[in-house]
Amino acid sequence: MTDHGQLEYNALRSTIRERGTARVYIFAGGFAVWSGLAVATAALAFSPLATLVPLLFLAAVFEAVFALHVGVERIGRYIHVFHEPATAFWEHAAAAFGHPKGAPSADPLFAIPFLLAALFNVAPALIVEPTRQELIFVGGAHALFIVRLLVARESARRQRSIDQARFEQLKSGN
Repeated sequence: MTDHGQLEYNALRSTIRERGTARVYIFAGGFAVWSGLAVATAALAFSPLATLVPLLFLAAVFEAVFALHVGVERIGRYIHVFHEPATAFWEHAAAAFGHPKGAPSADPLFAIPFLLAALFNVAPALIVEPTRQELIFVGGAHALFIVRLLVARESARRQRSIDQARFEQLKSGN
């Protein structure tokens, strides 16, 4: 591997490490702030629409976590395609390992906690006896967030193979 290649490899590995750590911190810190917003909304809300403030914050935290995950996965596939033949490090083993049946797995998007948070978030709206229109609007906003979670989770599940194929195309000059 050339000096430039080694520098690039080291920088990309560092980026993966930093973004992976940042993703967890953003999730944990974001949930702490969201929970404070949700409790304040439950205690002070006079309108069901008030639940949209913590929902917006929750959605922003999710989008940050999702963006970091997508970036880390993409960098990992780049390393696998462009540096793997010269380095033959863990990227090749990790890509080949995949997700064996019965093996434990973690959810890098924290989809279940985000889903539960969205469900808890709508509760204060129900306390103040919303009108039908308010219920439809607030419930619809929460449903859209849940749909976003599900779509992002499915997209992340397919990302590895899509990115791998695209980087291989780029490497071959197509």
